[in-house]
Amino acid sequence: MKTSIEERWGTHPDDVKSYDTEQLRKEFLVEKIFEPDTVLMTYTHNDRLIIGGAFPVNETLRLETVDLIKSEYFCERREVGIICIENDGVVNVDGKNFEMKFKDGLYIGRGAKTITFRSKSTDKPCKFYFASSPAHKEFPTAQIDEKMRRTRDLGEKKTSNERILNQLILNEIIPCCQLQMGMTELKEGSVWNTMPPHTHSRRMEAYFYFKVPKEQAVCHFMGQPQETRHIFIANEQAVISPSWSIHCAAGTSNYTFIWAMCGENLDYDDMDTFKADKLR
Repeated sequence: MKTSIEERWGTHPDDVKSYDTEQLRKEFLVEKIFEPDTVLMTYTHNDRLIIGGAFPVNETLRLETVDLIKSEYFCERREVGIICIENDGVVNVDGKNFEMKFKDGLYIGRGAKTITFRSKSTDKPCKFYFASSPAHKEFPTAQIDEKMRRTRDLGEKKTSNERILNQLILNEIIPCCQLQMGMTELKEGSVWNTMPPHTHSRRMEAYFYFKVPKEQAVCHFMGQPQETRHIFIANEQAVISPSWSIHCAAGTSNYTFIWAMCGENLDYDDMDTFKADKLR
């Protein structure tokens, strides 16, 4: 078992205008989220969000602290959101088991000392995607299952963006500090997400794309509305979206993604939208 973390710095929109493809990918793309029997993490200085994946196959994995956050244990000053993206598993928080299946979410508040991940079957190992932000207050650990999960039907077939929005970690569902998370599933025949595109300067976001079919890809759009950029993304990769950047995407097929946000405003609908025909 091992834990690995990489660090990403904040960026200014004027600097990003000069980035070529290689630098865009280096600064914003997280190419590897899962590795067997390993916890992989990426720390971004954008609102100090951490995103990562735990993939227990033959071992039980522990969410360990890292030198980068200078804490006695991972959640000493942080909250964590976990979403199960494949097969069945168990998350244990300070001795209490939470059984997880696809689409289940788990919120872990500041102060939780021991967090572990395991799969129910080594033949069908579970994948856990997680995000973590600094937390100023303790809130209780809570599981968000299909009964608590809130859904919205968004988009239209005629604009190729029919999708189901699954809201999991929101302060309207459970008490939390900064972190918000959910999952959006595009329906067959639809490829566009998050239309119209938007920014929200009160918080940043990260998108994790999965269920992208073999030999297909997703083109993620970012940058300021008047000067956009794009990054091609493969299955089970993530992209960091600063608060000044739009975030939307089109795939060569339908796909699913998890959004994770943190910042100073917990109002999900607080965003500045831009009509597609005004983008540059």
